[in-house]
Amino acid sequence: MITINIVAVGLLKEEFWKDAQKEYQKRLSKFCKLNIIQLQDQTKFSEEGKILAEEEKLIEKNLQGKVYLLEINSKLYSSEDFAIEIDKIAQTNSIITFVLGGSYGVSQGIKEKIKDKISFGKITLPHNLARIVLLEQIYRAFMILSGAKYHK
Repeated sequence: MITINIVAVGLLKEEFWKDAQKEYQKRLSKFCKLNIIQLQDQTKFSEEGKILAEEEKLIEKNLQGKVYLLEINSKLYSSEDFAIEIDKIAQTNSIITFVLGGSYGVSQGIKEKIKDKISFGKITLPHNLARIVLLEQIYRAFMILSGAKYHK
């Protein structure tokens, strides 16, 4: 069974985000081992550069397997293409890691280190919503790959 890691800077605070995450964790448990690694944002620092540098250190410790960065100005995937990508990676890697930056995004170092990037469109999503959209798209990918009617 493939392992999917989601490395997310920032904590889910509101219950409705936590509930949505739990629902997708439950749904995904049939298809993969899912690890959500929540990293404390470093907004205790006042300078954006320092925040990004500290978050970079935390992110780097959690990069495993095939790694993707969620980045607004990067490759767009349809749900079907995303499913194909996950299936292709699962053939050669046992771990896929998705990285979601914090409120300031990610450092230039992380952008350079992670070559593969995914965008959910040109809109800016709040961090919490982006995490749930990612979980839903991973679930949708597995449903597509299994031939289920979830994806219409």
